[in-house]
Amino acid sequence: MSLISPNAPTAELQALDAAHHMHPFTHGADLAQKGARVITRASGVWLTDSEGERILDGMAGLWCVNIGYGRKELAAAAARQMEELPYYNTFFQTTHVPAIQLSARLAELAPGDLNHVFYASSGSEANDTNIRLVRTYWAEKGQPERQTIISRWNGYHGSSLGSMSLGGMKGMHAQGGAVPGIHHIDQPHWWAEGGDMSPEEFGLERARQLEQAIEEIGPEKVGAFIAEPIQGAGGVIVPPATYWPEIQRIVKKYGILLIADEVICGFGRTGNWFGSQTMGITPDIMTIAKGLSSGYQPIGGSLLSDEVANVISGTEFNHGYTYSGHPVACAVALENLRILDEEGIVARVAQETGPYLREKWQALADHPLVGEAQIEGFMGSIALTPDKSARAAFASDAGTVGYICRERCFANNLVMRHVGDRMIISPPLVLSFDEIDTLIERAVKSLDECHARLKAEGLMVAASHG
Repeated sequence: MSLISPNAPTAELQALDAAHHMHPFTHGADLAQKGARVITRASGVWLTDSEGERILDGMAGLWCVNIGYGRKELAAAAARQMEELPYYNTFFQTTHVPAIQLSARLAELAPGDLNHVFYASSGSEANDTNIRLVRTYWAEKGQPERQTIISRWNGYHGSSLGSMSLGGMKGMHAQGGAVPGIHHIDQPHWWAEGGDMSPEEFGLERARQLEQAIEEIGPEKVGAFIAEPIQGAGGVIVPPATYWPEIQRIVKKYGILLIADEVICGFGRTGNWFGSQTMGITPDIMTIAKGLSSGYQPIGGSLLSDEVANVISGTEFNHGYTYSGHPVACAVALENLRILDEEGIVARVAQETGPYLREKWQALADHPLVGEAQIEGFMGSIALTPDKSARAAFASDAGTVGYICRERCFANNLVMRHVGDRMIISPPLVLSFDEIDTLIERAVKSLDECHARLKAEGLMVAASHG
């Protein structure tokens, strides 16, 4: 068949999409009726759809396009590598230059002694790898009963069977079940779950659930704790300041491995190269993906400490993927890291645009629909509420109001996502001061329109606690 033109009428593209393309995390029948929005090109922080509308991408794709769209340097790096060595595997005692160079660069950038990388093509794959790394590590150390990995409810670690099991999204667990040996504790989400505790008290209480779980399961059976420095897909939940120091104390006390899932937080998102640096964490394993290549190529990996790598290297680790360390993906990631570094993009987020965005974002808490505004670097969230003083949830089903607000954002050409009744952003790190102003203006307009609709439809009602 002849290829369809990208300039074909939107309805024709939507019909073909509905007929053949199954979308992730989507009710297919609903989308087919509505029609997908067709994105045709992008530049900087701006998307263009098939109707010619320019949309400010407040989510950097899926938290990943850190250097923005349309960087020709990455296309050139991919083309050069495809001409020289388009593919070779790293099985069977072989390697290639892009994997060698990227591994060395990641060892330079990563904090502590995270000097070794096992490649994957996504964060999901890398977290599947982590399950096997943890269990193999302890088996090699003569403690094979250390099988259990502790995680958090509402954490997100991917959507393959293993990574989904590590995550704490109950709706995902309900479809296909979860692998055994994963135990979940509660999340450090003070706004929704803190009750009458201060954020500081709540942070300690939630961290100490890890110690309680280790004692209940048996310290000799627990291998690791995995968490995002800041929860991303769970709603950009920044933990209270007391949380991570207490977690660090507990993992050290019991000698279990700490896995920092940096798929979202890594490569400048929080104003440091890694969220672990922002939160003061010292992980034994770090999951990376997304911003590693700014989404231009699928690549992920697990960064390992010297200790973990030395133990794993003492055996044949029967694990790997066809595309582990793909040369084109590695070449593109290297060029992406060069741009982030040489153009001072991470430092700019920390020192200039990040503080400006923080000031503007936190002012959204003055809006009548907004209860709190949290932000760290270039990832932020606002809680929508009918009653700020009570930190109340809406009486309507969770997500009803968030979806209304998201639809207003999309109508106003702003990509801002909802998680339940929280609105979240994670824009490209190259967002300018003027573009920050535009993002905030469109967010306020969307909040105003959402608020007016909620009042008109009688939805500004708090859930009863009876």
